[in-house]
Amino acid sequence: MGATCEPFGVRFRVWAPFANKVSVVGEFNDWDGSRHPLLAEADGLWTTVVSEAHPGQPYQFEITHQDQTFRRNDPYALAIHLHQKTSVIFQDDYVWKHPQLTLSPWNELVIYELHVGTFATGPDNAPGQFAQVQKRLPYFKHLGVNAIELMPLAEFPSERSWGYNVTNPFAVEESYGGARALKELIDAAHAEGIAIILDVVYNHFGPSDLDLWQFDGWNENGKGGIYFYNDHRSWTPWGDNRPDYGRGEVRQYLRDNALFWLEEYKVDGLRFDSTLFIRNTRGHNSNPETDLPDGWSLLQWLNEEITRHFPGRITIAEDLLQNEWLTKPTGAGGAGFSAQWDSAFVHPVRATVVQANDEDRSMSDIARAIEFRYNGDAFQRIIYSESHDEVANGKARIPQEINPDNTADYFARKRSTLAAGLVLTTPGIPMLFEGQEFLTDGWFRDDLALDWNKLGTFKGINRLYRDLVHLRRNLYGHTRGLTGPHVHIHHYNDADKVVAFHRWLEGGPKDDVLVIASFSHQTVDATYRIGLPRPGDWIIRFNSDWKGYSPDFSDVTNPEGRIITEATACDGMEQSAMIALPPYGLVILSQE
Repeated sequence: MGATCEPFGVRFRVWAPFANKVSVVGEFNDWDGSRHPLLAEADGLWTTVVSEAHPGQPYQFEITHQDQTFRRNDPYALAIHLHQKTSVIFQDDYVWKHPQLTLSPWNELVIYELHVGTFATGPDNAPGQFAQVQKRLPYFKHLGVNAIELMPLAEFPSERSWGYNVTNPFAVEESYGGARALKELIDAAHAEGIAIILDVVYNHFGPSDLDLWQFDGWNENGKGGIYFYNDHRSWTPWGDNRPDYGRGEVRQYLRDNALFWLEEYKVDGLRFDSTLFIRNTRGHNSNPETDLPDGWSLLQWLNEEITRHFPGRITIAEDLLQNEWLTKPTGAGGAGFSAQWDSAFVHPVRATVVQANDEDRSMSDIARAIEFRYNGDAFQRIIYSESHDEVANGKARIPQEINPDNTADYFARKRSTLAAGLVLTTPGIPMLFEGQEFLTDGWFRDDLALDWNKLGTFKGINRLYRDLVHLRRNLYGHTRGLTGPHVHIHHYNDADKVVAFHRWLEGGPKDDVLVIASFSHQTVDATYRIGLPRPGDWIIRFNSDWKGYSPDFSDVTNPEGRIITEATACDGMEQSAMIALPPYGLVILSQE
């Protein structure tokens, strides 16, 4: 489909079942629709070979439907001209140096979500580009993240966008640098052992500047034509632009696109935007009146195809309705996703840390957030305290929510890093959002780039995040339990606002990990008793109150950075110890 370079020219093929006539126009024929008509094939396909055409030339299809003639961009266009907004014949000559990356086991993944256009400022205050993300790969390596999730980068209408208003799903956004720059970024990331996960949008197209709309002139009820539902199922929160998941050619189009990113750009996973509006016409959870079986079967098919052709790649659903069927195997009737964004974690954690009064913080909400899982599998969920959705649409970054007047104050720093500490110590696949790790404030906007000066201002906070990420991945070799599925919340104190939990993979020294989180402004000297799963010395591997993270932190800790257990039963355990707790602090312990 689309424009394919062959030995004797370029083959053009397009699906336009209701067209009376189709021709291809472009630079190669002076945009003359009479010179290169396409021949009708079976099933609404049209094709021809143009010997004069060559890569780099712009083109479009000229379509006649009844008494109307109009031009459309190629639905399979691999590039869109930056200024003319026409399709471009594209031939890939990129030679990959690191095409394959063995994705880290999902229990060892730490994801960093970013928006290319705001991650940096481009030349002349233009949107950021892939090349600028590539320059920051050493930063990601230093921070310890091993997967980058890119918000959508298929072509969208304007220069600035979140990327969820896709118009040409096979073409890379030219304002970001285009196809070659994206491949260079992915290749360089793979060389550093960093995976690339890409957001894709199949719940709607457009809505503006959309050539797919009434593509060949046909429609019913004034709706979108061959690529869309033409009845009540067309409705989405973004317009009447839901793809027709029941039409074979549209299903093939979406399947081709999903596999295209995995094959041509070697991405290591896909994150599907708003799957609830693929499986249900109104975004409801398992409502028979509005369920969309075509959408559910499409999700199953896409995951089966990805698993068959690209085993080991990760697929993630953004569904947010805590429906475990999203991550059940397709053979059991599930949608077959590897993992899903987890609202059961982010909402209670954010609500707890932004709450102004200690007495209103619910430890039971925190406990449920820590223990929650899908289908008994801790790593079927992506957990986070900030994402592009959670810091926009009427919400802001956590420091901004805590103190709108001073996002750098003590409490904003303390409680936002406490939330991050939970993200990186709770069972699940943790995710950070761009700039979170150096206390970016405000809310996410596609016209406001990250202020990288904050990295210098809050270098201690950045060190805190780095230490947490390294501990989460067991890069120091003594917190293996943070990669394990097991968790036991053995200490729960709603009066003093303390929660403690035991994490382990197999158990034993350098594996068993104890996490203690205090949600109170009170400092507790070494008089607070906590149960421990094993006797002996427990070394404090992390204390969020360390002055190295911020000079006004209290450095509340225990002598010599360790505690020694006593044979005093506590929290249902035979061993316990007295420990000091910092205000709004998180402490991680393990044994040698």
